Order: sequence, then C-alpha cells, then structure tokens
Amino acid sequence: MKKKYIIGILIVLVLGVAAYFLFFKKEEKQVSLITENPTQGYIAESVSSTGTLEPVDTVAVGTQVSGTISKIYADYNSTVKQGQLLAELDPTLMQANVDQIKGSLAQAQSTLVYQAGNFDRQKQLYEVGAISKAAYDNALSTYQAAKASIASINAQLVSANKNLYYTKVYSPIDGVVLSRSVSVGQTVAASFSTPTLFTIAKDLKDMQVQAKIDEADIGNVKKGEKVTFTVDAYINDIFNGTVNEVRLEPTTSSNVVTYTTIINAPNEDSRLKPGMTATVTIYTNEDSSALILPVKALKYTPDTAALKKQYQIVHVKKSQNDLPNVGYVWIVKGNVITETKIKTGLNDNTHVQILEGITISDKILTGTSTVVASGSSSEASNPFMPTPPGKKK
Repeated sequence: MKKKYIIGILIVLVLGVAAYFLFFKKEEKQVSLITENPTQGYIAESVSSTGTLEPVDTVAVGTQVSGTISKIYADYNSTVKQGQLLAELDPTLMQANVDQIKGSLAQAQSTLVYQAGNFDRQKQLYEVGAISKAAYDNALSTYQAAKASIASINAQLVSANKNLYYTKVYSPIDGVVLSRSVSVGQTVAASFSTPTLFTIAKDLKDMQVQAKIDEADIGNVKKGEKVTFTVDAYINDIFNGTVNEVRLEPTTSSNVVTYTTIINAPNEDSRLKPGMTATVTIYTNEDSSALILPVKALKYTPDTAALKKQYQIVHVKKSQNDLPNVGYVWIVKGNVITETKIKTGLNDNTHVQILEGITISDKILTGTSTVVASGSSSEASNPFMPTPPGKKK
C-alpha cells in the first residue's frame, strides 16, 4: 500500500513538472537590435513629368499666291537643301498678267516719248510768246503724267513678276520634310491665309522635349539642370538632356497649372522621332559624395518598454521650433541607445543626406527582432505525448 502511495506521489510530481513546462514557464527572450551605418554615396532630388519630343525648329512652307499644284518634287521624309524646288503652281495666269503689264509698259513708254517731244515744242513756243501760259502748263502736266504712268506700270510689273516667282515653292532651310499637305492637281487659295504645303524640320539631330511641369515643382527647375528620359519605343534605354528654357506662360487644365519646360535632347543616332512621349526626370539638386542614411532610420521609433530591460535608453529634449530639415535617430553604443538630433539635406524618399549630428562610424537603430535566449527552447515538449514521426525525444 505504501509502495502504491509513493508511486502515486511520483506520478503527480511528474505531471506537475510537465504542466509547468507546458503552461507556466515563460521562454526567456532577448531583443536583438538591427542597425545600419551611414554611407558615403550619391543622392539627388528630382522632378518627374511627361512631355513630347519635337524638332528644335520647324518651318511651315506655304504659298503667297493662289493656283493649282502642277508639280511636286518632295515627299514625306525627303531631305532637302535651302533653295531646293519643292513644288510648282500652274503659272499660266501669272505669266499672262506679266505679259499684259509689259504691253501696257511699252504703250506708256511710247506715250512718254510723244509727250516729251510735245512738251519741248510747247516750251519753245511759250518762250517766244507764241502760246499762252495755260497751254504751256497743260503740256507740262501731260508730260509729267506720262512719266508717272511709267513708274506705276513698272511697279505693277515688279509685283506681277514676284507673283510669277511665287508659283515655284522653294525650301527656306536645310532639313527633313515632316509632312506634305497637297497633291498634284489640288487648288490652293491664298486669299485669306497662307496655305501650308510642307512642314520641314531644320535638324532632327537636335531634338527637344516639351515637358509640362506642375506649379508645385517648377520653382526648383532651372536652366542647365541634368535630365534623363525614356520613351516607349526604347523602354530599356535612358536618354540624357539638359533644361534649356522654362517658359513663363502658364497652362491650366482641370484646375492644374503647369509650365512648359524645354529640354535639349541630342539625337545623333536619329532614334528619337517627333511626337514620341517622353517620361522625364529633372535632377534639381544632387551630391555625389554625401553622407546618406535610409529614410526609415528617421521614421523608426523603438519600443522603449521592451528595450529597457537590456539597454539604457537616453532621450533628447525636443524643441517645438525645429526646422523642417531637422530629424532624430537612435545611436547604439554598447548597451546605451541615445536619441540624437540631426540636420538633413537632400531627400529622394529612399535615402536622406546627413549634414550634421552623426558620423559614418555611428550605428543607427533601424529595427528590432526578438530571439529566444541561449539554453532555452521556443517550444516545450510533453513527455507523455506520443512523439511525431521522424522526431526524436
């Protein structure tokens, strides 16, 4: 009986110990710190937008006279030189007008010869008193009118010859024909406005991006700043450019104000084409050797209640008058974690430039993880439970 009593006590003790390990004993855990050191590297602030690729200079070639297109010598993508003949209008009517005015000029010249002789005769008669002053004045007036008629007809002839010249359309620049708006046989009317026959790009080796920059970002954009951009046609390639001009004329669309920014885009290999959409990044400020730190370090706030058992926490007194470029990080030295005030510079939303407060050798707290203390187990086992297959007791 006594033996059974002892065995019962032992069973109770074993069950009690097992219950303690299963339900009551807490695992000893330690908090492990995750730290990062500041690094020396490149950081930049940028402005992003979209724009359209355009030639630097384009010329709309038109005609100043009306008529029917009789010949065309250039087409889309044609390379043309300054002074090259592009098209001709039917010159029949213009030539007829020139010929008519030439006839009028010849008649007027004949009249002038006659009136000059008549005036000389009337002048001689007047000088000897053979005719009255009125007859002399009449002869002089007729002679002067004949001279004026010659001048008027000569002016008409110049205008008619110019209109005849305008029936031939020449290229005003060296370039490439982007568009042709007429065909042979088509009638163009220049009565109210000059019709465009061709659009010529001066040089496709030099392109430009016309980007729309939001009013919130335009204050940081300046001439000469570095630009990179991509186009859908070459999605894996990055093209370089520079800001050439920020135009002061605002554009408002859906209550959003933007400013057109012109970006030079060299195109020596002629891959960029007019009208392509460019995704633009303008680097408004950059530093190639800045002391930088991940932004998450400034946003991290440690759980001081969980850390105070293992570490000494030192807080810094904060001011309500801190400037926007002031932040706080936590420096780890041994078992002391100190909150530290820093001065920041450039921020690309991933890293931030450190101007004052820490050095490259400081360990900055960016997170924590909990680990089971050495010698203890994260799991407790029950000696009376069957062992799962493949697991040893």
